[in-house]
Amino acid sequence: MPNKLIFEKSPYLLQHAHNPVDWYPWSEEAFETAKNLDKPVFLSIGYSTCHWCHVMEKESFEDKEIAMLMNDAFINIKVDREERPDIDAIYMEVCQMLTGSGGWPLTIIMTPEQKPFFAGTYLPKYSRFGRIGMIELITKIQELWQTRREEILKSAESIYQHLKQSESTEFTEITVDELFEKAYKQLESSFDYKYGGFGHAPKFPTPHNLEFLLRYWKLKSLPNALDMVVKTLKAMRMGGIFDHLGFGFHRYSTDNKWIVPHFEKMLYDQALLIKIYTEVFLATKEELFKKTAIQIAEYIIQNLMSEAFESAEDADSEGVEGKFYLWTKDEITQLLKKDAEVFCRYFTVLDKGNFTPELGDGTVSNILYMQFTHSEQAKSIGISEEELENTIEKCRKILLNYRNKRVKPHKDDKILTDWNGLAIASISLAGAVFDRLDFITSAKKSADFILSKMRKYDGRLLHRYRDSEAGIDGMLDDYAFFINGLLALYEVTFEINYLKYAIELTEIMIEDFWDKENGGFYFTSNNAEKLITRKKELYDGAIPSSNSYALLNLIKLWKITSDTKYQELINKQFAAFKDKIAEYPSAYTKFITSMLYSNFHTYEIVIASENISDAKDIIKYLNTKFLPDRTILMKEKNSIFELLKISPYTREMGIIDGKATIYICKNFSCSLPVTSLEQLEKLLE
Repeated sequence: MPNKLIFEKSPYLLQHAHNPVDWYPWSEEAFETAKNLDKPVFLSIGYSTCHWCHVMEKESFEDKEIAMLMNDAFINIKVDREERPDIDAIYMEVCQMLTGSGGWPLTIIMTPEQKPFFAGTYLPKYSRFGRIGMIELITKIQELWQTRREEILKSAESIYQHLKQSESTEFTEITVDELFEKAYKQLESSFDYKYGGFGHAPKFPTPHNLEFLLRYWKLKSLPNALDMVVKTLKAMRMGGIFDHLGFGFHRYSTDNKWIVPHFEKMLYDQALLIKIYTEVFLATKEELFKKTAIQIAEYIIQNLMSEAFESAEDADSEGVEGKFYLWTKDEITQLLKKDAEVFCRYFTVLDKGNFTPELGDGTVSNILYMQFTHSEQAKSIGISEEELENTIEKCRKILLNYRNKRVKPHKDDKILTDWNGLAIASISLAGAVFDRLDFITSAKKSADFILSKMRKYDGRLLHRYRDSEAGIDGMLDDYAFFINGLLALYEVTFEINYLKYAIELTEIMIEDFWDKENGGFYFTSNNAEKLITRKKELYDGAIPSSNSYALLNLIKLWKITSDTKYQELINKQFAAFKDKIAEYPSAYTKFITSMLYSNFHTYEIVIASENISDAKDIIKYLNTKFLPDRTILMKEKNSIFELLKISPYTREMGIIDGKATIYICKNFSCSLPVTSLEQLEKLLE
């Protein structure tokens, strides 16, 4: 018989709907039942493409013995962290506070008043390797709840008080320049100069760190800052973390060489990586970065596009992590025949395999990854780079066609507003830089879907859409990321409605999320369900913080509108968070990147033209330049009156001699207008 999750929309919750555990969704009913039955609450948080979530389900939640114990001892609640990032953020902080680490599945045991007293991640059925097992944990908690209740309640209250105090910081004397330098030095000290990336295994892409370093290089002309970015992106592109057949990046690398991935693919990773690869191409003009950005975007559009962009693809298929992506040398030899030797050499395919998955039968397989660059391999083989490229591409298509006939990993097809915002921004940028109209069309499709299907009657955003139903009130991520996507889409299409919607949603974001007393944005709105604490997200995890994107949007809108209201909010947001960031600035690189944009000269570019087509050469030229966080406004007859309402300072910026005319400003101080590409190039230099 199904449990209470059967009525949910979340693929993750539906995966557990037939567990023998009597799961509740997060609801008032669950906590009222816990109070009435005098039971603690067992909270399990995960997501549908999470490998270890699947493992824990199979070992414990599908096990009748464990289920019977859980149902007897607890009221059990399942949460999809992608649907309810507000809940996840609170209890993940608890886990990190109590254990020093976090991850999914996240396991919390708490009082019926939502105050936690135990936190962990994956738990096996039986205790092993120093990790408590479910059977031992359940029996121990049940005994303590009956015999030492006061100690548990005292512990829960102490954890709750620490959680409430975690937002406070001590005042720190540090200048903005010192803050930027400190972040750079911290990243430099943790950089892996041998393999790229930061720290040790496991290694995550962290494109927000690379984005900061790229801008710091631009500002300070520090070659090492750029070198760290280039080395990391090349190593990732050559490694097994990149899907060399179907494109896109896997979640992270379990080793320090980027070879063995955790195989799930997340929309947000693809979106953030498209942007950094595109920007580094603009900065260096290296074709590898262009090729990679295009391939990631193609992966998203071909595999995750429906009405808008869907969320993720699983790591597992047929119960085995990575099985869909792995190869034996015999398979490749049979399929590629005479080209097999070159392909196997190129992607480090071995007779004995280079990876042993958890098949249980000793089978060894190969992850496709490159030990040497394309040019090095062409030279070693003794053929031209073009000939090698053609051979590898022919082989790729053959193997991809064969792979697509395998049992595919589960796809989480829910549409999330925040992740779509990230994808819209990045795919718009790539579409403009690489002159790919299909990319821009896909970004528009996503934005238009969210604007038409994922807003309430009053214009407020909803967070999730699935199975023809939009639901869950939008959180700060939804507003900040989607507004950023709309601003990027405007600067590519110059359709004024996207800019108007960005401003409209920003006004709602300020009204619903801004802390009027202390500054900064709360993660949940004033009207949201009241949880045990109301957080302000600032730390950059897998996804950069929503406050950093909110700040970036405010700065862009200030540059676009010259409205001092935005400037006041920017200053208050700096003041609210500067001291917290100063403790360890490299943990907040997206916020610092936004601060870089505000504190140093950036371009406001206004193009006055009879119509957009008259300015296409100018736009195309600007799209070849690395001008980080610029703003571009198009003043053309179809939208001129609406633009003047938004940007009054453009009123006197007219067309000269019937030609498209460019005005370049820095902090609202503008140079003399120019009407040719030659003049524009000279002006930018």
